[in-house]
Amino acid sequence: MEREKANWIRFSFIFSILLLIIKFYSFYITNSTAILTDALESIVNVVAAAFASFSIYLSSRPRDDNHPYGHGKIEFFSAGVEGTLIILAGLFIIYQSVYNFFFPHDLENLFEGILLVTLSGLGNGVLGMMLQKKGKQLNSLTLEASGKHLLTDTMTSLLLVLGVGVIYLTDYEFLDSVIAILFSFYIIYAGYGLVRRSVAGLMDEADPIAVTSTVTLINENRRSNWIDIHNMRVQQYGGDRHIDLHLTLPYYLNLQEVHDEVEKLESVLENNWPGVMEVFVHSDPCIPEKCCHYCQIKDCGVRKYPMKTKIEWTAVNMSKNQKHYHDLIS
Repeated sequence: MEREKANWIRFSFIFSILLLIIKFYSFYITNSTAILTDALESIVNVVAAAFASFSIYLSSRPRDDNHPYGHGKIEFFSAGVEGTLIILAGLFIIYQSVYNFFFPHDLENLFEGILLVTLSGLGNGVLGMMLQKKGKQLNSLTLEASGKHLLTDTMTSLLLVLGVGVIYLTDYEFLDSVIAILFSFYIIYAGYGLVRRSVAGLMDEADPIAVTSTVTLINENRRSNWIDIHNMRVQQYGGDRHIDLHLTLPYYLNLQEVHDEVEKLESVLENNWPGVMEVFVHSDPCIPEKCCHYCQIKDCGVRKYPMKTKIEWTAVNMSKNQKHYHDLIS
């Protein structure tokens, strides 16, 4: 899987260099600041692809004493660097556009430039969709971020073609700076999104998608002996996932039976995740006065109170550091 990630990033790097040459040639023959915005973003693509290649190499290294959770978080850092570069490119474009608005220059060969930008934009679009698809399949934030960046580049390129086409048809050359500024704001916004996601990952912010998918998986394989699951923590490290949780089991089970139930829960989580899954389960004994009301064991021989309801397990109540009987009294 790691080799496949690396191959896609290498291909993205080579392809980005090719498109960089095409876009700068388009700027060279047209002298258009709007087209320059596309060319500058391609520089970001090349730098980001190079850094992403290194991050995927590092994230694939095995765990060691200094990195007990592995090196997967480098992918968050990679996405952050890519987002920062996008923001810087957008700010430079604003500066250049304002300068050209007050000190205009003649535009040339716009039709040829439009054709080249269209060609490169379509190429970016195809590659971006492929990288996003592979990123989801391989659980790689780096591939997803690169794919999102390329799709953003495609949208801006195609809209840019429309804008430059208006200039070509109307000869209103001042629109070149106006279009470039508008696109730069969109580029900055896209960069902020990547930085925001990167910081969230590095700060171990709760990932709603990861938590929800884990809760859904446990619910689909829920066993009656699993009376209660709480204090669940889900962390994502690149393509690896780490889960801590407390599992409430019948108090009368012996140590071997408790071990078997824990292993069944671990197997449910580990066997349904394509990457590395690390699960730590802390087992708790049930408290009859509190747990009987929602315990789902139908033939329990030591039940003291009748079952009143079945508590639905959700991302909210499974994350709380308390047994679910609080849901009945709250």
